[in-house]
Amino acid sequence: MARHPRIDLPGIAQHIVQRGNNRQACFATDADYGGYLRELAEAASKHGCAIHAYVLMTNHVHVLATPAEAGAIARMMQAIGRRYVGCFNARYGRTGTLWEGRYKAALVGSQRYVLACYRYIELNPVRAGMVSSPEEYRWSSYGHNALRARQSLITAHPSYMALASDDTTRYVRYRQFIAARADPDEAESIHKHTAQQRVFGNERFQAQIAALTGLVAMVRSRGRPKADPHRADTK
Repeated sequence: MARHPRIDLPGIAQHIVQRGNNRQACFATDADYGGYLRELAEAASKHGCAIHAYVLMTNHVHVLATPAEAGAIARMMQAIGRRYVGCFNARYGRTGTLWEGRYKAALVGSQRYVLACYRYIELNPVRAGMVSSPEEYRWSSYGHNALRARQSLITAHPSYMALASDDTTRYVRYRQFIAARADPDEAESIHKHTAQQRVFGNERFQAQIAALTGLVAMVRSRGRPKADPHRADTK
């Protein structure tokens, strides 16, 4: 089966997902989670990627990031892959691949689409039944974006900053936005757009990106849905 080409443009956020091979665990201890975050921070800084939101699940990773130039996301993910997998394999006496092929990435339109991805990412542990609220989960950006628990890794997206003109109000509004949860259709739409590496945005934005790149921007129907449309949300 032919690979769907990624749509990669500078200055536009991307929702990135990378899974463990055969859904195997990619993180077993705090050292693993902490090590991945260090690699993410270093690679993002080196390759010019602004990280807006993330969650590290047991067997996969979600990241919302904006590249400064085309190809920056790929270089960042490749760098993380080389360094993290090497450390992981050495720590557990294993060899071979850790990730399930190439990462998936979807270009994200501005404002409500970016914020929807923030929410989708940070509510992942809640949807997976690991915690009852996002603040209970340690390995995500929720603490930074909602609770003043500053993380140097995170750079605010303009859509997040537009929630309010001051930090205190912005935190309150962001928590309210997350607490409101989302229609299940929103989560399914983000999942489909990312799985197919399409553009998650309104039709006008999708048409603009398609005209600019010559690539298919809209999700294509694949017939009957799979039994579990949210396999990205497993633990």
